[in-house]
Amino acid sequence: MAFIKSSGSIFIFPLLFAMLIISKSFGQSMSLNDEINRKDMDTTVSPTVDFFEYANGTWLKDTKIPAAYSGWGSFYILGDENLNKLKSILSSVEKESNVKKGSSQQLVGDFYYTGMDTVKIEQQGFDPIKKDLESVNMINNIKDFYKELVKVQLGFSNPLFSFGSGADAKDSKMNIAQLYQSGLGMPDRDYYLKDDNSTKTIREEYSQLITKSFMLIGYDSVKAMETAKEIIALETQLAKASMSRVEERDPHNIYHKMTVKELTALSSDFNWNEYFTLIGVSNPGEINVAQPEFFKEVSNVVKTTPMNVLKEYLEWNIIRNAEPYLSNPFVEANFNFYGKVLNGTKEMQPRWKRVLGTIDGQVGMELGKLFVAKYFPPYAKKRALDLVHNLMAALRVRIEKLEWMSPETKKAALKKLSEFTVKIGYPDKWKSYKGLDINRDSYFGNVLSASIFNSKKDIAKIGKPVDKTEWGMTPQTVNAYYNPENNEIVFPAGILQPPFFDPKADDAINYGGIGAVIGHEMTHGFDDQGRQYDGKGNMKDWWTKTDEENFDKRAQRIVDQFDSYVAVDTLHINGKLTEGENIADLGGINISFDAFMKTPEYKSGKEINGFTPSQRFFLSFANIWKIKNRPERLRLRVKVDPHSPEHYRVDGPLSNTPAFWKAFNVKPGDPMRSPDDKLVKIW
Repeated sequence: MAFIKSSGSIFIFPLLFAMLIISKSFGQSMSLNDEINRKDMDTTVSPTVDFFEYANGTWLKDTKIPAAYSGWGSFYILGDENLNKLKSILSSVEKESNVKKGSSQQLVGDFYYTGMDTVKIEQQGFDPIKKDLESVNMINNIKDFYKELVKVQLGFSNPLFSFGSGADAKDSKMNIAQLYQSGLGMPDRDYYLKDDNSTKTIREEYSQLITKSFMLIGYDSVKAMETAKEIIALETQLAKASMSRVEERDPHNIYHKMTVKELTALSSDFNWNEYFTLIGVSNPGEINVAQPEFFKEVSNVVKTTPMNVLKEYLEWNIIRNAEPYLSNPFVEANFNFYGKVLNGTKEMQPRWKRVLGTIDGQVGMELGKLFVAKYFPPYAKKRALDLVHNLMAALRVRIEKLEWMSPETKKAALKKLSEFTVKIGYPDKWKSYKGLDINRDSYFGNVLSASIFNSKKDIAKIGKPVDKTEWGMTPQTVNAYYNPENNEIVFPAGILQPPFFDPKADDAINYGGIGAVIGHEMTHGFDDQGRQYDGKGNMKDWWTKTDEENFDKRAQRIVDQFDSYVAVDTLHINGKLTEGENIADLGGINISFDAFMKTPEYKSGKEINGFTPSQRFFLSFANIWKIKNRPERLRLRVKVDPHSPEHYRVDGPLSNTPAFWKAFNVKPGDPMRSPDDKLVKIW
């Protein structure tokens, strides 16, 4: 599959199947028509002690996480509403006849039809991947291995490493080849390297998944268990050489441009010329080798691992990534580990939601065209854009007033802010799927065709100018992001709905909701990662040495603050891993409140249902983070998620926000007020 570089976003969804598998209609709904719902609050808790509990405590006590989910709350519930809208669209187009081949209706309609044809899927068992497995089994030499490795990378997953295109971090107008560490079947290297009881249990469950999966394709139990041991041993080699998520947060650590000759010298026992020719880029030019030490180990793995083990490893990558689309025994085996063990989910999503998530991941922009045409009116886009402009003005003033930054660096920061690109709702130019064949023959066949199509489309960008009009999320996604190499903030139509945004709602609700999200993404341009890029999206040092030192001192305070929070059991939040998101949360709430203070509503001071405009603003902010997680989900997030758990995304930044203290009369010494010697003030 294609290489994907991450960028700052507001939320991370469960790591299961696909992006849109997020929610289910379950009891309460959330709407800005209700504005501040007092029934959700726990007024026995003082807002000066724990604001998250004060704002959401009764809801948290009364809400049960649905069995098919690892968490429940605002993002999930809005996602559920979107899913039902999308289901309505798909149910309609699935039944249409005489639709034009290659049209949005044909692509998503036929895809959905095959995904819902469970009779055929169950009859086929693992027939859809038999040819791929047989092809791997026929490997006789290293040249055959490279051929099969490329096929698996294009269609299934990223064994050994990932390869694709991406903007050159120091010349962001051009796409270059990117090589990135990958190859693990568990979400993080720590699952292979740590020996605490919880990690060992997960590792054993992973071994059982591999064993079960190979038995489903005909291995006897002894051979399947031996295969699992060999695969985990190979993946452990890769894990030991992998860079940690904290190390990867520094963009300089993952930028190492090399020629093919230099790459070959670094990783001499891997035939890179053969690989690039087979994958369709015989002359890739300069390549960013993100983690050089990892690619030394890739060379060693290929040199020293017996061919039968390399073959089993490729087979596992095929099976593992195909399982969600095969017959029920494969689906259940896969879900038992990735859903139950890792996320604590009790039961699978309904099939239609799983299929919908697959379609969103493979041809999501075609689905997006249909979604926005029906559900995203022009006036919503205009109101959201007005909010963005108001927040940009507020951030400009905050930068101008910074007491710790020199005029020289301020000038560069303001220039970067002025060069932000803002994307609202949906792309101006839609992604083309011309040449992709989706039909009614095979669900997995459609998944594989789309995967190969998307991978080749990505690789074809190497050596070409970056298309700044492209989006990294589909319009129906309940999320938002900042891309440092485009210096852009992006807000899909999916999130521009209650409880985050309602064009008919009052300003306190919108600025506390989507305003904080907008400010969050803006601040990503100036967090510990984003600040290392200039207004053109190039990794460039535009800071004076003194200003950089001042930033680092202030940022360390937020690292220390979040290090002190216990997420679950005895597991603390990793303040360094979550540094950028925590900075963005703090910046977002401050920027949005500054913009809110310019509104007539704030200036009026008028109370609604007993709350001042300021109080309603902060209650709206807490409302968007009304989320409850399973313990298993929290343990996973501590390891892999750059976002802090929602409780601390509310209490953490607000404890550093003087406007909040004033709104709720938080005094020195109260838990919701950081002491002066620990107060975080950055942007």
